[in-house]
Amino acid sequence: MAGLSSGVERPGPLVEHGPLRFGSPSRDTAPGSRRYPRGVSKAPSTSATRLLRDRGIEYTEHIYRYEERGGTRVSARELGVDEHAVVKTLVMEDDGKEPLLVLMHGDREVSVKALARLLGKRTIQPCKPEVADRHSGYHVGGTSPFGTRRHMPVYLERSILLLPRVFVNGGARGFLVGIAPADLVRVLEPALVDVAIES
Repeated sequence: MAGLSSGVERPGPLVEHGPLRFGSPSRDTAPGSRRYPRGVSKAPSTSATRLLRDRGIEYTEHIYRYEERGGTRVSARELGVDEHAVVKTLVMEDDGKEPLLVLMHGDREVSVKALARLLGKRTIQPCKPEVADRHSGYHVGGTSPFGTRRHMPVYLERSILLLPRVFVNGGARGFLVGIAPADLVRVLEPALVDVAIES
């Protein structure tokens, strides 16, 4: 990305990752399958899934019982996957109130100071929920990086590319899509950053 420091860059070739604990996937959490709780027959159609279908991206659908403020800890538990592979979509804003998306491992936080330095901004901070909803077109807790109402620059934690598969919000609370990191990059064209800190 022109004008950004060397800490922010476009993705190069993907590197294979070693073993990651995904537990023992059950029949309904294996790639290529769908997981729906009892009483739910199909996943919602959202702006995110419509975009993925339009772009010819392969993905799996995973519905779980949403818990308020449960975050990626709950979704990882319900899907039976490592929380490190559940990618949260964070709507943030710079000191000029310009929004941006940050994709981060579920078990990590964003160093907003490091991100602000990389972007040459005084500050970066999370948007208030109502502002985030307005920018994304989704409700907080169901924010997907795909098919947002407003076009926003996307910053992807580099180590996400090392995972064999990731689970990202599909545009509704309690609904994730499983996708290859290479396809995440293909659709979103993110800049890569190293701003993760331990939760």
